[in-house]
Amino acid sequence: MRARDSKQLVIDADVARASGSETAAHPRAEHCRDFLNAVLSLSHRIVMTEKINNEWKNHQSRFARRWRVSMDARKKINRIDPPEDEELQAKVTTTTNNTDEIEAIQKDFHLLQAALATDQTVISLDETIRRLFKQASQRVSEIRNIIWVNPDRTAEEQPITWLQNGAPPEPQRQLSA
Repeated sequence: MRARDSKQLVIDADVARASGSETAAHPRAEHCRDFLNAVLSLSHRIVMTEKINNEWKNHQSRFARRWRVSMDARKKINRIDPPEDEELQAKVTTTTNNTDEIEAIQKDFHLLQAALATDQTVISLDETIRRLFKQASQRVSEIRNIIWVNPDRTAEEQPITWLQNGAPPEPQRQLSA
């Protein structure tokens, strides 16, 4: 894959927390580790906001910590500070009346903000927030094209093959799908 085909990926801290070492036997730990290793070996970059960085520091596994050092050494971390879009956050939040769902949306809205400021791609294990953002995308056009990939859904989503193919913005991966 050529460097010009690389994408900037917003990787949620839940992937960093779940990733395991080479001896890890749990499938989720293996899937997350293999996905992160694919990002490292290909020309993709990761996006770090201050909030994402802090979440990674608080939750990353030992493997993820070493992986991140390798990414940094290869200058494959794009540090950004996107402006707060309170109007968009309010639009997304008001797509539900459920207090727990509103709280979840507010907690993870920073992932959408980082994605919108870069290549519109989020990598996360959290299927609950994915579902909430998918529902919101039906009413909030600004987030419809965001790509969402779960590295643990290897059979359904084939995340590593997708990375190897340049992480294209396939319609079935969009929140609006």
